[in-house]
Amino acid sequence: MAQSGPHTPMPRRVLGRTGESVSAIGLGGWHLGLKQVDEALALRIVRAAVDGGIDFMDNSWDYNDGASEKRMGKALRDGYRDRVFLMTKIDGRSKEEAARQLDESLKRLGTDRIDLVQHHEVIRYEDADRIFREDGANAALLEAREAGKLRYIGFTGHKDPHIHLHTLEVARDHGFAFDAVQMPLNVMDAHYRSFEKLVLPELVRQNVGVLGMKSMANGIILRSGAVTAVECLHYALNLPASVVITGCDSMEVLQQAFDAASSFRPLGAEQVDALLARTAAFARTGEYEPFKNSSIFDSTATNVEWLGEEPERLTKLVPA
Repeated sequence: MAQSGPHTPMPRRVLGRTGESVSAIGLGGWHLGLKQVDEALALRIVRAAVDGGIDFMDNSWDYNDGASEKRMGKALRDGYRDRVFLMTKIDGRSKEEAARQLDESLKRLGTDRIDLVQHHEVIRYEDADRIFREDGANAALLEAREAGKLRYIGFTGHKDPHIHLHTLEVARDHGFAFDAVQMPLNVMDAHYRSFEKLVLPELVRQNVGVLGMKSMANGIILRSGAVTAVECLHYALNLPASVVITGCDSMEVLQQAFDAASSFRPLGAEQVDALLARTAAFARTGEYEPFKNSSIFDSTATNVEWLGEEPERLTKLVPA
């Protein structure tokens, strides 16, 4: 069974202003529903992760047509649910669609309460406006929080750091503060449309929980040959992130995450500069971060019905 080792317990960090203590490494949910990962292996990965000290669980309503949530839900039976901080994401932008997706996630995950629910794929400037309309998705999450279906609210995105900053502004204009924000944090990001440089300092200033994702961009960054998997995880862990989420499709990859966590030590300026120097030439065009400059990773691009109808007051302004 994978474990972080008897003398190297999983490092823990605080999730922003929530005060929640969570594992520095989080288990990504997308890989759990992939075709090459059978259900037995998925359940084994989740339980081995928890037994080894990884208690932050990432998932999404749209991952693999629900298979990822269903498998995680099965894995969290028999007492495992009470040992984890459970997060999932919803794609609906309207109040009605968001509520429907959330209820479906609760059923799939086999729980009556999710610790953190996030608005998924905030990748367009207009997404924030849709979410915060009177009949928008955040109204559904606020009602769900009041009803005890969730504890905290956040948002995710992978396209452009300026859209993240805009979303924080729109939330503030509506008197709302996010508990957590998820975004790419990796050795390539520092050179191109950098969330690390533009968004991370603002989240730290506001004491918002920082969830780092795409530390290896699903392995794409490793194809550059500039860095190893452990170096990618160490770089992300060196940033002021509450959690670095990594996907695992095998026990070997899970063990790699444990090894990276147990061997991590804060990087000095020279070490950081060396990693960035090695990746600079590969990162300048975003080739190794295709989620930023293409729609390949955008679920909502092919499922526009999740975004809801345009308000009648706006459509009336458009000439027939």
